[in-house]
Amino acid sequence: MYLNKEKKSEIFAQHGKSANDTGSAESQIALFSYRISHLTEHVKANHKDHVTTRSLTKLVGKRRALLDYLKDRDIERYRAIIKALGLRK
Repeated sequence: MYLNKEKKSEIFAQHGKSANDTGSAESQIALFSYRISHLTEHVKANHKDHVTTRSLTKLVGKRRALLDYLKDRDIERYRAIIKALGLRK
């Protein structure tokens, strides 16, 4: 599987407060971004996989909602996570 326990804790340690910080907006956005990049590659190779395409669309919406939440609450944290993940040009 592409996302195992070690990879999750690595993502959480890198973008959250600690490896056990699974609930912060930054760690969730980082996890969703990792999953989105993996699913994007899958959909490119399997363009008829509509279930995965729908899942990808839902994940992008969840990430967008978290980014909007973070932007409203703390603009500096929003800018930091955008820069760290390279989500904008």
